[in-house]
Amino acid sequence: MRRPTLFLTVGLPGTGKTTAARRIEVEQRALRLTKDEWVKALYGPENPPSAGDVIEGRLIQIGLRALELGNNVVIDYGLWSRDERSALRQAAADLGARAELRYFELTPAEQRRRLDRRQAEAPHTTWPMSDRELAGWAAAIEIPTRGELDGSEPIDDPPSGFATWDEWRRHRWPPSVR
Repeated sequence: MRRPTLFLTVGLPGTGKTTAARRIEVEQRALRLTKDEWVKALYGPENPPSAGDVIEGRLIQIGLRALELGNNVVIDYGLWSRDERSALRQAAADLGARAELRYFELTPAEQRRRLDRRQAEAPHTTWPMSDRELAGWAAAIEIPTRGELDGSEPIDDPPSGFATWDEWRRHRWPPSVR
């Protein structure tokens, strides 16, 4: 029996994560979990940060259950922090699944061009993003290491104050809006 795979898309807005996730969904017969689609369906033009965290957490719960049932899963949102990626890599390992990271990056000019095109052609799928926001996000992302990407790097211990990655995951992605 093959081991299921958890595919993690990592990157800033407009870098190609959703396009790749759609391809993975078909090629790998994976359940695709795209946060923006859920936020748009539930909140329309709004994008409340606290709800986004809850939606991410709920999608992760669904994804982990699908892995447990033997299905491939692709998580389609930025996963900008190493801690987020480590928690999900550990969750996959705990379920006997593989984890595979896919990192996407572009020049800021190409990212801006793609986001402007998306806003013009499909505004119902996105939100306006300023250059200031993009620069802030670019400064915040922790770019995956080569070892994270090829799976050779061991998973870090959970951050201080958390006994397990599962405990950290429940803290990072709360079960409800606070």
